[in-house]
Amino acid sequence: MSGFRTFPGIPMRLSRFHLHTTKETPADAELVSHKLMLRAGMIRKLAAGLYTWTPLGLRVLRKVEAVVREEMDRAGAVELQLPTIQPRELWEETGRWEKFGGQLLKIKDRKEAEYCFSPTAEEAITDFARQELSSYKQLPVNFYQIHTKFRDEIRPRFGVMRAREFLMKDAYSFHVSDEDLAREYENMKAAYIRIFSRLGLEFRAVQADSGAIGGDASQEFHVLADSGEDALAFSTASDYAANVETAQAAAPGPRPAATETLRKVETPVQKTCEDVAALLGIPLQRTVKSVAVVGEGGDFVLALVRGDHSVNEIKLAKVDGLGEYRPANESEILEHLGSEPGFLGPVGPKKAIRVVADREVAAMADFVVGANEAGFHLAGVNWGRDLPEADVVADIRNVVAGDRAADGGEIRLARGIEVGHVFQLGRKYSQAMGFTVLDENGKAAVPAMGCYGIGVSRIVAAAIEQNHDEAGIVWPVPMAPWTVAICVINPKKDTQVDQAAEALLAELRDAGIDAVLDDRGLRPGPMFADMELIGIPHRVVVSSRGLESGTFEYRARSGGEAEALDRAQLLERLRA
Repeated sequence: MSGFRTFPGIPMRLSRFHLHTTKETPADAELVSHKLMLRAGMIRKLAAGLYTWTPLGLRVLRKVEAVVREEMDRAGAVELQLPTIQPRELWEETGRWEKFGGQLLKIKDRKEAEYCFSPTAEEAITDFARQELSSYKQLPVNFYQIHTKFRDEIRPRFGVMRAREFLMKDAYSFHVSDEDLAREYENMKAAYIRIFSRLGLEFRAVQADSGAIGGDASQEFHVLADSGEDALAFSTASDYAANVETAQAAAPGPRPAATETLRKVETPVQKTCEDVAALLGIPLQRTVKSVAVVGEGGDFVLALVRGDHSVNEIKLAKVDGLGEYRPANESEILEHLGSEPGFLGPVGPKKAIRVVADREVAAMADFVVGANEAGFHLAGVNWGRDLPEADVVADIRNVVAGDRAADGGEIRLARGIEVGHVFQLGRKYSQAMGFTVLDENGKAAVPAMGCYGIGVSRIVAAAIEQNHDEAGIVWPVPMAPWTVAICVINPKKDTQVDQAAEALLAELRDAGIDAVLDDRGLRPGPMFADMELIGIPHRVVVSSRGLESGTFEYRARSGGEAEALDRAQLLERLRA
């Protein structure tokens, strides 16, 4: 059984441990995990987004860390530790000193030299690699660390779920070829699956956007929980899953033939697709929503999605020329379309515009759009006849539940908490930092890189979001601070009861079972409530009544009635 172990010969007793639980829930705690971690005494707030991990919380954190370390070692990664304080010069080489934004905490030393507190370590590890690695014979290699990170969140909240300081496992691999990078990427994905499976979590690996880290391919690992910040899409027919930022539905079928004539319809106050559809008595799916934006080069762009869909900002930004787009303002809309928002459409603009149509819209016929005239829409609109074919046809919408998946299944949506992310970075950082090695032919080659992160402290909170009830935390066994709690009921101070509890504690320890003895002298009610609140998976009660009958009272935290078991039955149950 992996995890934190007590020192040999020193059984763990709560009378010699710091455990401070509370009944009150702090007013600023919103998520269940934040409330329960504070009530259970796992964390204490020092400042906004900064938490002290108490001895109890640290036991859980170390158990997660142990599983992560074991599986990273098993996967062939090599552990090191990089400084948390990194010089400005490294971050300027990659252009991220300014680009990373306000989350980058910048500091100066006594000599006025500028540094940052590491939010991630691509620059530092690439600098280490370019000093240490010079030949293809030293590759591939994968370095990892489990270390503190800091991101200056504008609004730290949800306890350790979105803290400013957090514990993270970050790994970085270096490869001569893209094929070898792809191999290690799959190796890390397999390691992550083993990690989250061993921790007893229900999770999904999903396709994702690379975001600020950048790179060629990425995948997120999410613990499934109703409170999750991220919306996930998955198919009922396969293991396909993706963050809604990147999820795709099946491509639409061929466009039907036009059956209606173009006509202008009066919509005096109807500015939304829902209101227009209701007025005209047609399905919302026959309307088209027009979103006006300005591309990074200054082009005026009209993005079109079906009335029941919404624009996916990340997908739209990937359209050529729209990487840093912004919403068009009213004067720009009036200049190009001649109308106020609410009645916009692609037919008959005043000035040349660029039309980007979602795949579903490009496959529509006889649809309704704004007429670029206040109080009016156009019905019976058809491509090629009433307006030119779109300049760009792309998937630019969010999927919705019930969409047809590419594998023939149906798209379903769930909520998830991101706890891990793997990237194929390619040569973004090694190229920017001038890192080369000699290849087989003695020529300089820029190594490809992979990046693999796990939020170790975030896993703790995510596990609670997934595993709790009205009494408190329900830990998966591998993450629990202790596997078994031995609770002593001894109001008459019978030495035989204490001796029996001590003997059981030693026996469980010798059997490799992580147990704790609650010898604080509490009444049964408060003692049992504490054990349920902190989520100990198995509870054993030692009492004079039980000793008289030769049994111990056993109860599993996950549910069920208490049972009277003799010593052999109890040990068999706990070993199982």
